[in-house]
Amino acid sequence: MGQTRKHPDYQCTRPVVLVGMMGAGKTTVGRRLAPRLGLPFFDADSEIEKAAGMCVADLFQLHGEKSFRDGEAKVIKRLLKGPPHVLATGGGAVTHPATRKLISKEAISIWIRAETDTIVRRATRRGTRPLLKTGDPQETIERLLDERREFYASADIHIDSQPGPHENTVMLILEKLENWPGLLATREDAFDD
Repeated sequence: MGQTRKHPDYQCTRPVVLVGMMGAGKTTVGRRLAPRLGLPFFDADSEIEKAAGMCVADLFQLHGEKSFRDGEAKVIKRLLKGPPHVLATGGGAVTHPATRKLISKEAISIWIRAETDTIVRRATRRGTRPLLKTGDPQETIERLLDERREFYASADIHIDSQPGPHENTVMLILEKLENWPGLLATREDAFDD
């Protein structure tokens, strides 16, 4: 869990959930977004690893993707039933119907989109992505994106990952959240009576 800023820019009233393909930048952007909203940050994969006592790749290998998605749904449910925070989900979290429904009900969801080439470059930097262990990573990512696009598109807000520093994407998200009715109060508003 990340730390919250002592002087955040906003007070946020609901969880903010980042969805999108592996390598789109959800975790990196989420870590930068959370302090701006005065919220803690959670990475769903890290929380799953803590709960299971093993890494995501081992969970996939030992128990299969369906079992992993069921466990992921339980972890996300636990997190979304708690106080507001920023949550970076795994790329396939939205394929689980209960997870999609819960995100829709409890949070503001943001689809971080990125070009396929960008996703491939980022997602293959480390060899820890279970779905990229076999086959051609480019083909796998294109297939997964085709399968998941409709789920990602159901997010409340769509943001294109920006070139350059991740702060550029954070700023776009903040602009969208500022316009979401009743979601954010500025620090000054939050302390006015």
